[in-house]
Amino acid sequence: MVTVSPPKSDASPSWAYVLQLPHDPLAPRVARVTLRAVLAGHGMTRLLDAAELLTSELVTDAYRHSTGPVALRLRALAGGRLRVSVQDADPHIPPPFDRRSGPLRPVPAEADGGRGLFLVCHYADAWGGCPLGDDVFSGGGKLLWCELGPPLGEAEAAAA
Repeated sequence: MVTVSPPKSDASPSWAYVLQLPHDPLAPRVARVTLRAVLAGHGMTRLLDAAELLTSELVTDAYRHSTGPVALRLRALAGGRLRVSVQDADPHIPPPFDRRSGPLRPVPAEADGGRGLFLVCHYADAWGGCPLGDDVFSGGGKLLWCELGPPLGEAEAAAA
């Protein structure tokens, strides 16, 4: 049996994928597997370890703190950067993504949880969250996102 894989994408460096995940404990694993396939297909494996950690934390947080399905969005940005976004049905934007909770502080060693989003903020180059409206298209909830990759100035210099 011969397995055929498509060559590295020669398509536009601007691409986006959306994966709908049910409220299921396997959702973080399915998200990681999908992320690996997308990044490998687009030649972005240098981002894989950090992106896998960030995706896993965001999807796990959505699974644990909401009751509905989750949408994972992967989007290429200029300069070889990646944006990972996770949408869920819970409208509450947790600290530190709410930007109102003050400076980012480590979680106390005795705490039972709370390290996932701290890891996202620590390893991501940029991150944030926004509420989603209750219109027919968005269904409410929130969107948490993070970005990683080479700084724009560095990527543009390497391309020149």
